[in-house]
Amino acid sequence: MPFLIFDCDGVLADTERYGHLPAFNQTFAEFGVPVQWSDADYAVKVLIGGGKERMASLLTPEFVAANGLPADEEGQKALLAEWHKRKTAIYTGLVASGALPGRPGIARIVAEAADAGWGLAVASTSAEASVRAVLEHAVGLQLAAGFHVYAGDIVARKKPAPDIYELALSDLGATPDDSVVVEDSGNGLTAALAAGIRTVVTVSAYTVDEDFTGASLVVSSLGDEAAGEPADVLADAAGVHPGPEVHLTDLERVLATPRP
Repeated sequence: MPFLIFDCDGVLADTERYGHLPAFNQTFAEFGVPVQWSDADYAVKVLIGGGKERMASLLTPEFVAANGLPADEEGQKALLAEWHKRKTAIYTGLVASGALPGRPGIARIVAEAADAGWGLAVASTSAEASVRAVLEHAVGLQLAAGFHVYAGDIVARKKPAPDIYELALSDLGATPDDSVVVEDSGNGLTAALAAGIRTVVTVSAYTVDEDFTGASLVVSSLGDEAAGEPADVLADAAGVHPGPEVHLTDLERVLATPRP
């Protein structure tokens, strides 16, 4: 059985700019943390894998002392867990409100894969509750129920380390030879390639200028002609030559090319 494994943020939906960033800023405001990340600030923060890890980047000795925050490791760990729990609740509320529609072509490619008997999974550094909320909104409850979800802190090292993809392959009983990953970032691509998996990249708001060397195919999105959002091919190392929509037949052609 072939497997199609998606990243979540920036792949299933454009979650970073319209979901995570406002959720982080609302959390900071509610907890009285004197920080509001701008779009430019967050373009740097997204290079850090994991929400708690992004928040932890604030906790320099100077910032901790100036704002009366815990200086000990256990105190900071508890604080970050509290911040992140609230941030996740705000974020999932935004998803439920319909503020983050699925990216072009996601629901179509998932339906094609499910109909063809492919296994489906998400492998993400985001919290599981956040991932499931995005997944259900992007593809619908029925298709979402068929997914395996690997998310959050279930591996020791987050992307660009390959741990999450290696865990997914092991748990699914899959191999790199029968799997395709859809990613949107350089970190995610690095993780997938290190696990030996062929990767299609759909660039997102914060990643369009990143280096995607090693990707089998790089497109602006999976494409949705009916919505007036065709896929633009940015790089096609595998020689897939997709049309204005990327279909399962294109992913089958990716699988037929040599692994990275």
